[in-house]
Amino acid sequence: MSLLPVSDALDRLLSAARPVQRTETVRLHEAAGRVLAEDVAARLTQPPFDNSAMDGYAVRHEDIAELGSVLKVVGTSAAGHAFEGAAGPGEAVRIFTGAPLPAFADTVLLQEDAERLEDGRIRTTFLTPKGRHIRPRGQDFFEGDIVLRAGDVLDPGRLTVAAAMNHATLAVYARPRIAVLATGDELVPPGASPGASQIIASNTYGVSAIACEAGAEIVDLGIVGDDKQAILEAVRNALSLDIDVLVTLGGASVGDFDLVQPVLGEAGMELDFWRIAMRPGKPLMVGRLGPVQFVGLPGNPVSSMVCSLLFLEPLVRRLAHLPPKSRLHKAIAAVPLRENDHRQDYVRARIARGPAGELLVTPFDKQDSSMMKIFAESEGLLIRAPHAPAADAGTPCDVLLLREPAA
Repeated sequence: MSLLPVSDALDRLLSAARPVQRTETVRLHEAAGRVLAEDVAARLTQPPFDNSAMDGYAVRHEDIAELGSVLKVVGTSAAGHAFEGAAGPGEAVRIFTGAPLPAFADTVLLQEDAERLEDGRIRTTFLTPKGRHIRPRGQDFFEGDIVLRAGDVLDPGRLTVAAAMNHATLAVYARPRIAVLATGDELVPPGASPGASQIIASNTYGVSAIACEAGAEIVDLGIVGDDKQAILEAVRNALSLDIDVLVTLGGASVGDFDLVQPVLGEAGMELDFWRIAMRPGKPLMVGRLGPVQFVGLPGNPVSSMVCSLLFLEPLVRRLAHLPPKSRLHKAIAAVPLRENDHRQDYVRARIARGPAGELLVTPFDKQDSSMMKIFAESEGLLIRAPHAPAADAGTPCDVLLLREPAA
């Protein structure tokens, strides 16, 4: 099987993705970043009454038609405490922002546009237009108005308006359930004491974090050794857990101990593609086990992380009804770049902001796919297209940002 270009692999993966249709009801405090599953209508009118937009005095406009008009203040209207009395011609009510507008008033005179006199009187110092500084009832929305729509992502503004519409809970799409299974006799969990031929299993945590940040619920299936029956049982167990995607770590290549592909074939997997024209991460495997999508990630830590950013993150966002997230940015090479071969390279790199805000990229010298320290120190990945020629410092290039670079 020939190597598949990265863009073709991503298109095929996403074209097979079916967004999750399960829904659940969550409280507002738990709804940030979730996607609405149904339209949301206002349960009340906002504001529920005419109110003042500023601190000042509620007046009849005819009483302040001339500069220097004098009025008597006969009461106060504050937020939560409306003025309950009556006011006749030539009288005003002290009013504060958000307070109900008394029935007699049609204008709010700003406090800075009035001079306080003795005996509770005021004198106007500015000709205020009629109707000024009043928020009319229903200015924001009326009861029954559909303000939020199914498919809206619940950001801070939308959560605030949902609360204002008197909704304590919202119906949202369920998070896609992503099961992660690490494979390999050499792996032990963090905190354990590895044997002479063993290493700590680290991939699960970075891959799970990428999927979680993309909107997934993670099902950690732990570690299974290089044993066909054990892998098959773990896969069958995963498929019984109502998952949307099964992700395996390791065992996706063609060595004697790379058992994932034959075992999944025995479990009924329909293989879509395998082996991508990229570095790191060539032995990526994608298929389907009935309704469950399958992504087999390479065992090398950096390879699994790069593949997760390129493939798993967009897959999860598609399943979660979330819009695509672009990490791609234009940058400038800070040093000369070597020519590239037939695979698309994702080169760990330092990225900094130049004096004009431009992104300046400096690749690390060492790029072995087992070296996680360099990945952790990288602000991004320099993308080198297949057969890219050598390039001088100052050449424009593309990068995938992992985090915001320092100025």
